Amino acid sequence: MIRLLDTLTGETRPLEPLEAGHVRIYSCGPTVYGPAHIGNFRSFLFADVLVRHLRRSGLRVTWVMNITDIDDKIIKGARAAETSIGELADRWLAVFLDDARRLRMTRPDVLPRATGHIEEIVGLIGTLVDRGNAYRTDEGSIFFRIASWPAYGRLARLDPEQLRVGERVESDEYAKDDVRDFALWKGPKPDEPSWDTAVGAGRPGWHIECSAMSMKHLGPSFDIHTGGVDLIFPHHEDEIAQSEAATGLPFVRTWLHCAHLQMSGAKMAKSTGNIARVGDLLDAGVSARALRYALIAVHYRAANHYSDDALTAASASVDRLDAIVAALTAYREDRPDDQTLPALLADADRDFEAALDDDLNVSAALAAVFDLVRELNRRIDDRSVSTADAARALETLRSFDEVLGVLPDDDEEGTLDGEIRRLLEERVAARKERDWAASDRLRDELADRGIAVEDTRDGQRWRRVLEVTRG
Repeated sequence: MIRLLDTLTGETRPLEPLEAGHVRIYSCGPTVYGPAHIGNFRSFLFADVLVRHLRRSGLRVTWVMNITDIDDKIIKGARAAETSIGELADRWLAVFLDDARRLRMTRPDVLPRATGHIEEIVGLIGTLVDRGNAYRTDEGSIFFRIASWPAYGRLARLDPEQLRVGERVESDEYAKDDVRDFALWKGPKPDEPSWDTAVGAGRPGWHIECSAMSMKHLGPSFDIHTGGVDLIFPHHEDEIAQSEAATGLPFVRTWLHCAHLQMSGAKMAKSTGNIARVGDLLDAGVSARALRYALIAVHYRAANHYSDDALTAASASVDRLDAIVAALTAYREDRPDDQTLPALLADADRDFEAALDDDLNVSAALAAVFDLVRELNRRIDDRSVSTADAARALETLRSFDEVLGVLPDDDEEGTLDGEIRRLLEERVAARKERDWAASDRLRDELADRGIAVEDTRDGQRWRRVLEVTRG
């Protein structure tokens, strides 16, 4: 049974989808005014692991991740770049999607853009105005009236009377009745994008976008909402207030929040410059699989400390996985099947699944994986398993990777360039001719090209070596 810790109630509860067998998930995605950093991707990849685990468990999942493509920072960035907000957003959205692909993030089922949902945003705002939860100001802005929503502050466990001004809205930027109120719609300003709508001219505020897009694609109530802990207040608090005030229904069944990624002892954030960008790291030679491992290997609610040492440790772990995959792939032993292997594989699968069922405890799940790897290496060394056993063990590891996404591709050999393939073939021929000098020379040349070669009873075995570039 999958159990998750809900931020709103503070309780760890069984996942009981509103629709049996179908889990609807919404994740706060990027604001596309610049490249996402690895702290952002920690939050995105935690949601990816969740989605992968639910699907591996046999559940249908609809995953929606929004793209904020209208925002003060985007307007400022477009002005500085002397381009339109649409062109700027398109450029950085393409970078985000490429970074996500390289980190093997599952593509969400829907990637809605705020500017493509103005009609839904306006409709939601109109409902809030009609119900008395929102009001207009003289300059054409519309604010949510926090005083109209007594439950405000439950998610963050705050006293509504002591709330600070919400992020992305300066206290003196727009006139409003109460300093705590937040903007649903921003009245038109010179040189800013504006839409002519039923609620007047202007553009949407940040918070209303997520409510409108999530309800459009998942319904007025859905199962899981994810994001970083920095979004609890005010963003997610505001989402709850405006959504439930408009519909009269519970907005989200379970709220999941990911702790910050730390670097140099502090939260990773663009505002402080304490960041590492995915594209920069990968282009500098950091392994995408090692980076993914480093970002997912710590429980999502625990602080994850990114450093050169952490990346080196992640690379070593992925290298161990690569080694067992290579060993099982090359293994050949004509002998009866090991009668104890099915139980070993079943126990590992049970422990892996149980760990992830326990509020996505990926650290314990990885421990189960490496316990299995250790035992499989022992049996390979003892030659106590058959060729068919090796294939079954590899199938189990591939099944785990449906969640982890860090193993080498099934057709890794098919990704080799022609020169490396030629060198491997030449080395096999050299060993067949007992030309040990040529064999050693070719092994060194392959190592220089990032290919580690081993000679085993099953013949030549190779794997890619994960290079760690100091971050």
